Formats: sequence, C-alpha cells, structure tokens
Amino acid sequence: MSMRTKVITYTLASLVCAAALLLTAGCGDEQKGTQPGTATQAEQMKDKESPAATVPKECQVNVYYPRNDGTGLVAVSRTVHTDKDDKYTAAMKSLLTGTKEKGQTNVFPKKAKLLGVTVKDGVATVDFSKELQSNFSGGSTGEEMLIGSIVNTLTDFPEIQKVRILIDGASVETLSGHMDLSDPLPRMTELLN
Repeated sequence: MSMRTKVITYTLASLVCAAALLLTAGCGDEQKGTQPGTATQAEQMKDKESPAATVPKECQVNVYYPRNDGTGLVAVSRTVHTDKDDKYTAAMKSLLTGTKEKGQTNVFPKKAKLLGVTVKDGVATVDFSKELQSNFSGGSTGEEMLIGSIVNTLTDFPEIQKVRILIDGASVETLSGHMDLSDPLPRMTELLN
C-alpha cells in the first residue's frame, strides 16, 4: 500500500469515527429531552390536555327522599359535579342538601355532615358526623326513612350492593334504637312502592 493510500484510509477512518461519535451524541441528547428552555413532546401534550382536564365533570344520580306521609321514598334525579368528589360522595352531598319538591320531606338532622364515602367489594361505607345520631329526633318511621334514603341512594349505583353507616368513623348498632346498623344493609326495595 502506498503512503498516499494509507493517509486516505486513515483520514476516512477518522471521519467515520467522528461521524459515529456525533450520531451517538445526538441520540443521547434526544433521549434526555430537548435543550433547556424548550418543551418536550410529552410536556406539549400535557399542556394541550390541561384545559380539558379542568372542565367540571357531571353525572346524573338518583337521590331518595321520604314522602310527607312516611309511606316510602321517592327518587329525585340530580346532576352532580364530580370534579372535586367521586360520584358517590357527590350523590350523598346532594342528598344532604335536602328537597323542596312537593310531597317530599327532609329527614337529615340539622348540622349532620358527611365525612366520607368509600366503596370496596360492593360495599359502600358512608361516614357521618355525630350530629346524624345526636340531633336525630324521629321515631321508628323517621329512622327507617333516613336510613333508607342513604342506602337506596348509594345502592342505586349498580356496583354497590350494600351500605355500612358509620358515625365519626366508628360502627354503630343503631341510629336511635329502631334499626340494626351493625351489618351493611342491602337496598331497601320495600320503601320504593
């Protein structure tokens, strides 16, 4: 091999190595993201999705209120917002707001607050403040209507078969001595005549 051929071969080999290094460096930058001050493709997609994520979500739910004469419960369809709460919590909050419909009455004691709703394995656990029990002034029919309102509102969701009621995070045997609350309650269909 002549001297000139060796120089050309070494020069070409050097150029190939340099090109390979540049390509490798380019791939490394691409994997790390773009240069500082520019948004990555994922960040650009997130920015485009943000406005849609802030749109409040709504869903239709049924909440149940007692008839004035105490003979059963009536379903009232409501639109609830689920941008801050899950649909179960939103439904219970809507139930607590009460009704102004003719022929229906409110049975929730004043100052009773919803503390939370969780759903697991088909059982909804709904937790109320102590005022649900301490401020309750109804008799056996009132207690049945109040418990029925809670149970039937939550079991209106097909994934919920039973409802457990807690007071300040603790299980209770009864609200005011008329209904057994020690076990989760199934849908109270007898109140939906």
